[in-house]
Amino acid sequence: MMPLTLAEVGEENIIKKIGGRQEVRSHLENLGFIAGGAVTVINTIGGNVIVNVKESRIAISKEMAQKIMI
Repeated sequence: MMPLTLAEVGEENIIKKIGGRQEVRSHLENLGFIAGGAVTVINTIGGNVIVNVKESRIAISKEMAQKIMI
């Protein structure tokens, strides 16, 4: 298990766990990040990550991406 920030660009991964406080987990869940779901890193810019999750492109900060374990 590793944080999303270490994922290879273009590689599809399965979300294993989402850490952080309850409000952070709820926010990520509302964006489509759920355990068992697929996520693909499209690009990284200065540590921030652009991902494809549930047919949507979402940009998240490095801090948020580190809470998503794949």
